[in-house]
Amino acid sequence: MANLYDFTVTDIHGAQKPLKDFEGQVLLVVNVASQCGFTPQYEGLQSLYARLRGRGFAVLGFPCNQFGSQEPGSEAEIETFCQSKFNVDFPLFAKIDVNGGNAAPLYRFLKKEEPGILGTEAIKWNFTKFLIDRNGQVVKRFAPTATPADIGADIERLL
Repeated sequence: MANLYDFTVTDIHGAQKPLKDFEGQVLLVVNVASQCGFTPQYEGLQSLYARLRGRGFAVLGFPCNQFGSQEPGSEAEIETFCQSKFNVDFPLFAKIDVNGGNAAPLYRFLKKEEPGILGTEAIKWNFTKFLIDRNGQVVKRFAPTATPADIGADIERLL
């Protein structure tokens, strides 16, 4: 697979969603969780999305329960939490694995394209972020500690 647009994922409602639908946009792909110390980053992610979506930017949130079982709920519970607590209206997807033998193909691709520190491909924790350019290429990987405000300038450069 050459770029992000070659993948189809399952949205939070169980429907298949070709990522080709986001072609031409700058994307921030994030593995999210509702009960994590980084969960307040939802606020910053939503703020970025609200401010920049008119310029061709989207946040894609992929719930994951692999780190400290911090995303135990169903997709419906996750969506309700995100909307009621943080007014999230950026696209959310079905819960996935990002590491191990059952890692989603999208995440296998992202990790291969932009490994972490010392070349490790493993996702270390919730709220790891991948910045994708308008051509579907992975540009940069950000650690969970990088806040949405910290990476705003990187996103702006691609818009």
